[in-house]
Amino acid sequence: MSKIVAIVNQKGGVGKTTTAVNLAAAVGAKGKKVLLADIDAQGNATSGFGINKKDIALSTYDLLINKVKAEDILVKTAYENVWVLPANMNLAGAEVELVDIPKRESRLKMAIAPMDEKFDYIFLDCPPSLGIITLNGLVAADTILVPIQCEYYALEGLSQLMTTVRAVKRKYNEHLELEGVLLTMYDGRLNLTGQVVEEVKKYFPKKVYTTAIPRNVRLSEAPSYGQPVRYYDKTSKGALMYDQLASEFLRNNRKK
Repeated sequence: MSKIVAIVNQKGGVGKTTTAVNLAAAVGAKGKKVLLADIDAQGNATSGFGINKKDIALSTYDLLINKVKAEDILVKTAYENVWVLPANMNLAGAEVELVDIPKRESRLKMAIAPMDEKFDYIFLDCPPSLGIITLNGLVAADTILVPIQCEYYALEGLSQLMTTVRAVKRKYNEHLELEGVLLTMYDGRLNLTGQVVEEVKKYFPKKVYTTAIPRNVRLSEAPSYGQPVRYYDKTSKGALMYDQLASEFLRNNRKK
């Protein structure tokens, strides 16, 4: 059985898609079979693996709205052990279309259920909002991974996210747990970074990853080449940190 991890934060620009792409690639490189479901209409996780969004005949829109099978959408990437359920702008209309559909919050869960035996981990790259598509991600997931940038507004909106998670847990998915909190855009030289880290650890005791992701030029450049950073520049700080995060993630998930 695969473990399903939703990578979620309703705040944009926190390194959510960067984490989805690079963690998926790093876990795949460590020998685990990984599926990345792109459920963000921007489709950045899709292009981050070198998949041209214009060439996609079927996307996660069809998965959610037209009940197309996941196996008919699945794309094998050029990278080790990683498959993608791609997204494009068609998904932008799904928020509205899902409103009138019965069991709208469970569409993703039902759609990816057949993938359960095929992968070790399924990562969901959720949109930067708390709409119906993110709700689908939370209902489908076993755990959530929350990237938080080391900046002044980092904790703003987090209480809203956790309130939503508690409501989802109560109404739809009693097994949903917090996988971990990842500090991104980390700069240990700044006093502010230390303050944010302290606050985050207070807010999420024992759930903050030891690994923190720094600001890194190579990490920013890699998506424009359609490559995860470990394949773009394996020796860069960004690649090394995501590799370290993958090791920490897998250690935490070692079968007891």
